[in-house]
Amino acid sequence: MPGLLSLGFSPCPNDTFIFYALVHGLLGGERLFAEPLLEDVEQLNRWALERRLQVTKMSFHAFGHVRGDYHLLGCGGALGRGCGPLLISRPGMTLEKVRRGPVAIPGSLTTAALLLKMFLPEGVETVEMRFDRIVEAVAGGEVEGGVIIHESRFTYAQQGLTCLRDLGLWWEESFDLPLPLGCIVARRDLGEETLRAVEEAVGASLDYAWSHPREPLAYIRQHSQELDEAVVNSHISLYVNDFSRDYGEEGRRAIATFLERAVSLGALPPQGG
Repeated sequence: MPGLLSLGFSPCPNDTFIFYALVHGLLGGERLFAEPLLEDVEQLNRWALERRLQVTKMSFHAFGHVRGDYHLLGCGGALGRGCGPLLISRPGMTLEKVRRGPVAIPGSLTTAALLLKMFLPEGVETVEMRFDRIVEAVAGGEVEGGVIIHESRFTYAQQGLTCLRDLGLWWEESFDLPLPLGCIVARRDLGEETLRAVEEAVGASLDYAWSHPREPLAYIRQHSQELDEAVVNSHISLYVNDFSRDYGEEGRRAIATFLERAVSLGALPPQGG
């Protein structure tokens, strides 16, 4: 077993919920991880390209670029139905107008960016910005549309904005599968014994949170962009589901289909490429 492992995950409620017990030493046993780094998922994606962290959250899009070096853990991810990114705009805008761009995306390596490419394979001008700036940028006319993720999907309507297309629903209708959004991975060079220990720890941390659902709330709100408890709870219930504990056959098929579709569009290298 190597020394304490480097760990990164996002400050979003689903991740802080899942990792709460692990970070706070509530699982007993040998300590596995150093103090975690909490960063926006696009920053974690870019670090993954550098193989910087040993265990990290990342977008499934980014995972497609580094799957030769990172092992996909079978738990801790975000995958499901009714939870995909939304393409939003100001009232009165049409898809034809928005597709002329620019459209804000929460990072070029996010699943949201790849899903937009799948939805509009002919291409659209995009501009990258942090996910929590996109609603404001759309409302202020800085961009014609935006692809929103995380808490923003629960609050964009408060800014008078409309949803032009639910990209997750488009995926579900097109492929009859849940949408893979984000995953927890560990570097393959850790070895099989450590990989098993990491996966068991993440799973146990999730089990603890499910058994003590209110206990992580203060930690979650400490890091969340959105402090309203109802929004936080909605976020967790949407993104932390049965697939988060075990992808199962359907989840693995969804992940394979997503990556294969991306390869076919030239957005990802073939596995091993």
